[in-house]
Amino acid sequence: MDEDFEMPPVGGINGGDDDMDFGDDAAFLKVGEEKEIQQGLKKKLVKEGEGFETPENGDEVEVHYTGTLLDGTKFDSSRDRGTPFKFTLGQGQVIKGWDIGIKTMKKGENAVFTIPSALAYGESGSPPTIPANATLQFDVELLSWSSVKDICKDGGVFKKIVAAGEKWETPKDLDEVLVKYEAKLEDGTVVGRSDGVEFTVKDGCFCPALAKAVKTMKKAEKVLLTVKPQYGFGEKGKPASGGEAAVPPNATLEIELELVSWKTVSEVTDDNKVIKKILKEGEGYERPNDGAVVKVKLIGKLGDGTVFLKKGHGEGEELFEFKTDEEQVIDGLDKAVMKMKKGEVALVTIDPEYAFGSTESKQELAVVPPNSTVYYEVDLVSFDKERESWDMNTEEKIEAAGKKKEEGNAKFKAGKYALASKRYEKAVKFIEYDSSFSEEEKKQAKALKVACNLNDAACKLKLKEYRQAEKLCTKVLELESTNVKALYRRAQAYMELADLDLAEFDVKKALEIDPDNREVKVEQRRLKEKMKEFNKKEAKFYGNMFAKLSK
Repeated sequence: MDEDFEMPPVGGINGGDDDMDFGDDAAFLKVGEEKEIQQGLKKKLVKEGEGFETPENGDEVEVHYTGTLLDGTKFDSSRDRGTPFKFTLGQGQVIKGWDIGIKTMKKGENAVFTIPSALAYGESGSPPTIPANATLQFDVELLSWSSVKDICKDGGVFKKIVAAGEKWETPKDLDEVLVKYEAKLEDGTVVGRSDGVEFTVKDGCFCPALAKAVKTMKKAEKVLLTVKPQYGFGEKGKPASGGEAAVPPNATLEIELELVSWKTVSEVTDDNKVIKKILKEGEGYERPNDGAVVKVKLIGKLGDGTVFLKKGHGEGEELFEFKTDEEQVIDGLDKAVMKMKKGEVALVTIDPEYAFGSTESKQELAVVPPNSTVYYEVDLVSFDKERESWDMNTEEKIEAAGKKKEEGNAKFKAGKYALASKRYEKAVKFIEYDSSFSEEEKKQAKALKVACNLNDAACKLKLKEYRQAEKLCTKVLELESTNVKALYRRAQAYMELADLDLAEFDVKKALEIDPDNREVKVEQRRLKEKMKEFNKKEAKFYGNMFAKLSK
């Protein structure tokens, strides 16, 4: 009776039924309970299955079944033959009731389906064993299934998992993967093979399907791909080469693919100018923070392979040690190390902007020419993180904030405004939440918040980050509404943002509080000049507009 189940569904059933939500009721049946799933199709649970997963359209399922009429007459049984029945779910290879019902089953589940004739063999039946308009019952056990996914969602590449992979991660576009594959035509002719080829996912290999597939695979996963021409070699095909047969035009391919391993490649900076490729995975999940003391083994190279720096690799040689976010190494290396885990080995590619820039730099073993992209192999042996606020008591938080403020002041005096700004921001974070502080500690914290936010606003003005400067001054004024420095610096920010009315308001308020303040008076004169200039431009604009209208 196997061939009967390969008949397409009859009776004009709408194929869209497969997309209907029928699984919830069916998934939570108790043993012995029966419910209608859809269009008169009923399911009675005989034995619960394992886990929570159920097969999907395209999966290759394996079942045992016994089929009977409502009067108990048996017309077919895979159990009697001793051979499980296999078919592809949702492809019309079996009657509609099966395609719908088996999608509700878990592995190992046993259920009885009562299938109305409209979802079985309809008005014609299946002579001589199944009469016309017969309602059928099937006792079905779902033994297993192989997941088959339409990975491009257009029928172009189907992936069947042959051997499950490890963990849960899958490669991304920038990652470098190592795969084994064998590609055949539908008649079994081998058209491509490799026992190990490495490529960047986004660049692809052999045919477009490989890159599409590996992005869905886990480490050590083995799959069988069915590849339509649009993801293979299309209308042109591929000529024979290197002992491999040609791929004819519009050929469908069968590709056995194994994802052996991959190296994770990530963008350290948003502008894609510092790239980190992991050569060896690190331990745990912690990474160095700003101010951490790190110990590394380091090799620095130019594009032609010239080694210009080597640290920590000689026998008995001490590891290279530096403190992050202190400009003790080039910026790109600093940023990359803070993205690494203990024990991780990585290759870091750094553009000139984050390396030595447009000037020549004499290093330990060679000279780095101007505008050089440099490459560092970094082994992060160990690191000691700078203490975070949650590791401190209230007294230690205030002390740490004061220390960061002093570091910020030193950076500001040296003209390193971005670094100074980071110190002030960290200082404020230490004391941001003061609900557990004593009254005296709250006073100290408030004074530090005011000073650090004011100094940070000065940094932002220097860095031309005027909106951020305005926000910092507003924070200060929320704590001290008569703070002249905050009004003065916010007025400066408003002027640069062309909010002249708001700038004028802050200048006037500052002079009401401190009429003799020289800095504010200078700012008032500058504001008046800006307003005159603005009014002239506005008058000229409207004058030209009216002149054009009169013409």
